[in-house]
Amino acid sequence: MNIVNIKCKVSEGAVIPEYKTSGAAGADLCALLEEPLTIPAGKFAMVPTGLFFEIPQGYEVQVRPRSGLAAKNGVTVLNTPGTIDSDYRGEIKVILINLGAADFTINNGDRIAQMVLAPVTQASFTLSENLSETERGSGGFGSTGLNGQAGVSKN
Repeated sequence: MNIVNIKCKVSEGAVIPEYKTSGAAGADLCALLEEPLTIPAGKFAMVPTGLFFEIPQGYEVQVRPRSGLAAKNGVTVLNTPGTIDSDYRGEIKVILINLGAADFTINNGDRIAQMVLAPVTQASFTLSENLSETERGSGGFGSTGLNGQAGVSKN
């Protein structure tokens, strides 16, 4: 396993991300709140963590939902995965959306998301008049169908 150091600046009361098991890919991100925050059903909120990172160049942090919040409450990360670039030095905030039927309250210290460190590869874009031909061609959303049958919806 490759370990990469991320420098963390931590506001008073913030929780440093932690892997809960030795095989976990994601480290938990916790809310830093002065008072409970309720996200009404169908609405979203930006939740502060009190964390500031210095992510090494060549890496990003992806902010992802916690499966328990999604499965039990319908609460997920709106822009999943959220990307934190290596040159960002502001506070890490998580955009949560409540897709559940009931309002959802977050308390200080609650685990609200998980973060995964990932390597970054940047592309070089070259202008071209033509692109190579493929079997799929310009077929878009759902064009490959179910079991390879073109035009058959996956729903």
